[in-house]
Amino acid sequence: MTALTTNIEQPTMDDYPTRKEQTPALLYRKDPAVCGDAASGPIDAETLASYDAKGYLQVESLITRDELEGYRAELARLSSDDELKKDERVVVERASDEVRSVFEVHRISPVFAELVRDPRLVGRACQILGSDVYIHQSRVNYKPGFSGTDFFWHSDFETWHAEDGMPRMRAVSISVALTDNYEHNGSLMIMPGSHRTFVSCVGETPDEHYRESLKKQKVGTPDQNSLSILAEQHGIDVLTGPAGGALMFDANCMHGSNGNITPFPRSNVFIVYNSVENTCETPFAASEPRPHFLGARDFTPVN
Repeated sequence: MTALTTNIEQPTMDDYPTRKEQTPALLYRKDPAVCGDAASGPIDAETLASYDAKGYLQVESLITRDELEGYRAELARLSSDDELKKDERVVVERASDEVRSVFEVHRISPVFAELVRDPRLVGRACQILGSDVYIHQSRVNYKPGFSGTDFFWHSDFETWHAEDGMPRMRAVSISVALTDNYEHNGSLMIMPGSHRTFVSCVGETPDEHYRESLKKQKVGTPDQNSLSILAEQHGIDVLTGPAGGALMFDANCMHGSNGNITPFPRSNVFIVYNSVENTCETPFAASEPRPHFLGARDFTPVN
């Protein structure tokens, strides 16, 4: 397939306005959560229906034990590379020099480059989104024992829409667990069904907002009243599971995680697949797009 890298287009009509009003709002979703069907990929009809309803699905065992050990070794290599810490794609913890995230990891590491193109991931993403996909973002997340900090409640789509120019909710995130996920070591929490509601946030996007938001986001985070409404309506699922498993969730799921004060680290590889029919335009609520390592402008399909 040919590359679809394009110039940034002017934004289409904004069905999900955010960071534009003085008060927050809850808006109905206008996009389907599932665009494919059970015949077009490895996800069976029942699981696909569950994803449509809850906004996420879990695969208990996606990669083999040998593959897992290889990814863990690469994870350790990246985190101990002092030269890599100088790269702007690496984010360290606020209170320490420990690595928090490594972005665009599929371009930094040949090992993870293979994983993001693995048919076990790409096939599921294409099935849910009903089209070819490209990599909007990739990263490894470290949540080290004793010092891993929290990720406050948020919808990824709100940021991707406001700051990257992603027009529709036609993207899916896949998180591959490289360590066991317990209830007590900062596992991901999701409000099931929250992907049906878009929370319009308040606050104007500062220039180069990403430099601060990657360590602790303030602008683009939902207000407490909206979160309370969603939590009362949908509840909260704590997503635990063994290393080697995977979680897939919709771009608009309300999710977050607590800090990790246990001795047990929680690390994962996180890949965002976006439909090639949903490529990013001019940001809807920012003066310019975030850097390419946060929101790709190369729309070449993953083969």
